[in-house]
Amino acid sequence: MSGHSKWSTIKRKKGAADAKRGQLFTRLAREIAITAREGGGDLDSNFKLRLSVDRARKVNMPKDNIERAIKRGTGEDKSGGEIERMTYEGYASNGIAVMIDCLTENRNRTVAEIRHILTHGGGNMAEVGSVSWQFRHVAYFAIDAAGKDFDKIFELAVEGGADDITSDEETIEIFAPVEAFKTLSDQLKSAGIEAEEADLQYLPNQEISLETDKTLKIMRIIEELEELDDVQSVFSNLNISENALKELEVA
Repeated sequence: MSGHSKWSTIKRKKGAADAKRGQLFTRLAREIAITAREGGGDLDSNFKLRLSVDRARKVNMPKDNIERAIKRGTGEDKSGGEIERMTYEGYASNGIAVMIDCLTENRNRTVAEIRHILTHGGGNMAEVGSVSWQFRHVAYFAIDAAGKDFDKIFELAVEGGADDITSDEETIEIFAPVEAFKTLSDQLKSAGIEAEEADLQYLPNQEISLETDKTLKIMRIIEELEELDDVQSVFSNLNISENALKELEVA
């Protein structure tokens, strides 16, 4: 299990998302709206919308909020500005590459906020394509390993097109080509296997290791980026060491 995955697990256990529930609901509403716009408002035929709604339900987002977000995406609700899906590229300090997935109603505001955080932290925004070549775009699933039959999940994943399946005592991770995302989602659901995470991610081709203090500094920058309302996810090529994870867990 990668350091980034372990950090995601730590954040879930610490309840970081619940601490800022209003912000989380805003992000989820945008995600639901744009997936409804891109694939329609039917949960059965739009698998990405189904996953977005499932995420919203897990954090007890009110049903009215979910329905309103779907209607906004399908055009039934005209309130609010149009949401755009954007991915920005940049560097944190020490040359650590970052990919920043956003859903925004105001591109200028989003760029300005991201640039401020990166620059203040000793990094910078980058031109399109100058960072992304260091990553591969993949379908990713994380499943709680407790009580699960790894061999069964392994077989399902391979049948669904996965090209890498890893496991430790806590989590089973599945990595697959982006185009296999729907097939894997449907197979897992049919088998009654619920993923704690299921989305598209940028995985680094090669991770960079730094001293613990420098790693923690960059993680603080990443957390600042993640706290922006318009930012959905941040991916980097930083190797989060065990020592850094221990520091982050108690912070």
